[in-house]
Order: sequence, then structure tokens, then C-alpha cells
Amino acid sequence: MSLEIFWLALLGLLLAGYFVLGGYDYGVQMLHPFLGGRGGGPGAREAPPAGSPPTGRNAALDAMAPFFLGNEVWLVAFTGVLFGAFPHLEGSLLSGLYPLIVAILAGLVVGNAAVQLRGRARGPRGRRWWGALIACGGALPALCWGLVLGLLLHGVPRRADGSFHIGPGEVLTPFVLACGATTALLFAAHGAAFVALRSAPQLAARARLLGTTLVRATGAVGCLPLLLTLFGAGASPVNRAASAVLAALLAAALAGAWWCLSRGHHARAFAATSGAALLPVALVGAGQYPYVLKASAGGGMTLHEAVTDSATLTILTAFGVVLVPVILAYQTWSWWAFRGRTGRRHPSYF
Repeated sequence: MSLEIFWLALLGLLLAGYFVLGGYDYGVQMLHPFLGGRGGGPGAREAPPAGSPPTGRNAALDAMAPFFLGNEVWLVAFTGVLFGAFPHLEGSLLSGLYPLIVAILAGLVVGNAAVQLRGRARGPRGRRWWGALIACGGALPALCWGLVLGLLLHGVPRRADGSFHIGPGEVLTPFVLACGATTALLFAAHGAAFVALRSAPQLAARARLLGTTLVRATGAVGCLPLLLTLFGAGASPVNRAASAVLAALLAAALAGAWWCLSRGHHARAFAATSGAALLPVALVGAGQYPYVLKASAGGGMTLHEAVTDSATLTILTAFGVVLVPVILAYQTWSWWAFRGRTGRRHPSYF
């Protein structure tokens, strides 16, 4: 394996890891208004008696609390690899997708702040406002990541000098919007599977039913990008066979998630939604190879054009072989340390 392929695979691994781990953060935040105790109304009880498992919105947030913000390590590592190993891609990608990147970062900041500040609200009205910001802070990045994937699958309006800039005309197309909606629904279903896996039985049952509905909705909306592609108005993959296989695997993962949630197999359902969350990254990487930035008019930036020189890659490899095992070890330890359902085993964090 050449160093170029190694670093492209590492870049994809880090982004896929973030989609899996950050994806359920987005999902839990989006589902926050729908997982309130006793039906989730404004008067729902959110603070259970001492010694009993927490129920409702705080319990849903507590499910992700031990891993909250730690999952952002994958995004930071992805950005570092993009800047260090693919400077030419970074220069075109971040400037061209500037509006969507800013929206993603704004959603991250707002959502992270709202999750931590909601518990400090002094009344129901304040909690409702912070709750709305929590949901928006999850929905906005999830939707925008889907729009980014849709643009990369379809191709960007690349100029002769290699630059590009997206406008409403590129984003507000049926294919790109369908990709955004599908990704947002997928992350919401992933979050529901996570809450079902981590929460006390009462909340887990509600999350399971909600997750089943969301998986069906993801599959239904996900058919639209596929149909648009078949009729020539969607994705323009370079490797059609690889794209077809990955799309079939994505459909199989969604079907498996629905089957497992329907039968109460929470761990298997979460594994299935995790697979579905990472497959869109593989769909872009493998489907468009050797291009890392496909132009809508044909051609684009190849891997060889995007990557830095071999001497720099050799130096960076020494850091890469240390970085990934450390991140994986940290995530493994945190999942082991905070294994099990929330409730008596773990305190309330928010």
C-alpha cells in the first residue's frame, strides 16, 4: 500500500469514526424534545426520586454524557490529517464549502453549550429555550453533513484554477436536499438506537419505538437519491460497481437495524446503525476514487494532486501510527469504564 492510499484511508477512517460517534450525539440532541418523561409534555417530570433511574430528557442526555465532547476528537484528528496530508484538498474544500462548514461549527457550538447550560435554567421556560437550542444544535450539523455528502457525490462546480464556491443553486437541488434529509434521519435513528442501548428500560422502550419509525423513514427518504441517480440527476460515481455494493450494504444495515429494534435487540441495532452511519463516507471515498474532489462537469482533483509530497507523508506517518491507536484506546477505555445503562450505575451529569 502506498503512503497516499494509507493517508486517504486514514482520512476516511477518522471521518467515518466521527459519523458513528458524533452521529449519535447529533441524534440524541435531535430527539431531546421527543423523549420527555410521561409523554414528554411541558409538565413532564424530569427529576425522579432519589435512588430511582432517571427518566425523560435528562436521562436521554445522560446516556451520551460520559462520551460528550470526547467524540469531537475524531473531528479534530480528521481536520489535522486534512491540513497536514492533503493541503491542496483542504484549500479547495474548506473555502468552497465555507457556508456549510460555518453552519456545522455554529451548530456544534450552540448544541454543546445548550446541553451543558440547560440544567442551570431556573424555570420551565428557560429549559424549553435551551431544549430547542439542543435540538437545533443536533439537527443543523446533521443536515449540513448530509448536504456536504450530496455535493461530493454529485460533483462540485470546479473552476479552471481548481477553486469552487457553492451557492443556493448547488445546494437547493432535489438530490443534495434528499441526501441532507436522509443523513439527518439516519443520525436521528442512530441516536434512538443509542438511547435504547444505554437508558433505563422505560426510556429504552420509547427510544426503541421511535428508532423503528426513524429507520423506516430513513429508508423511504433514502430511496429518492437512489432514484435520482438512476435517472441521471443524482450522483455521478466513478466506480459504479463499488458504489452499488456500498449502497446495497447501506440498505442492508438499515434493514438489520429495523429488524433488531423491532425485536428489542438493542446492541445489534446500534451496531447496524453504526454501520449505516459510516457507509456514506465509504461511498464517497470508494465511489469517486481516484478523485477526492469530483467536478460536476467531469474530471476533478485526483488523490495524487491533493496529497502533499512524499517526504512530508513519511514524516507524518510516524505520528499517524501513534495517533490512531491512542484515539482507539481512549474510546475503548471510555466505553468500558461507562458500560451499562444509565441510572443507579452512573450519576446524572446534566
